[in-house]
Amino acid sequence: MHESGVIEDYLTALSAQLPPPIVDELADGLDETRQRYLSQGLEAEAATDAALAEFGTPEVILADFTGVSPAKRAARRILGAGPVVGGCWGIALITSRAWTWPVPTVGRLLLGVALVTVIGLLAAAAFGKKYRSVGRAGAAGCVGMTVLDTVMLVIDAIAVPVMVWPVFLAAAASAARLTFTARTLRTLLAD
Repeated sequence: MHESGVIEDYLTALSAQLPPPIVDELADGLDETRQRYLSQGLEAEAATDAALAEFGTPEVILADFTGVSPAKRAARRILGAGPVVGGCWGIALITSRAWTWPVPTVGRLLLGVALVTVIGLLAAAAFGKKYRSVGRAGAAGCVGMTVLDTVMLVIDAIAVPVMVWPVFLAAAASAARLTFTARTLRTLLAD
């Protein structure tokens, strides 16, 4: 009976953070490892303990899965592209005199607050230590970045009086990031 309770507790600890398909796969692997130890002549309790030792503690498994989380990778890529895309928009806004565009001050402030919030969510995903938290922050950051890039492209299409090359460059950079983020978001929401 010892082995059943120990394995159950182990899998329960993992299921608190990992999605069910991953936990199911780990359970299968753990069972196969336990069976291998049983076939080598170990008693049931010793086989269970050996299999669990081989797998590592739940904390180690969770840290490993968090480290390779799709949300963590996506957040790091989006944050890495941020200064390039932001720089393109900075140049575009300055060269096209964005302060003269017909965008209300409240709208500008909301965009700024939204940008800071999205960066915070992406940073939480990029540097987070818990799988579920990383996934949620990454998905929310991707949604936010998708919205921000879409808004910038719409503002660009509606409010820019004269299209100059920096505006085209910034729009292209946002469109590329928007495409990446939208594709990534599908993966994150499926997780």
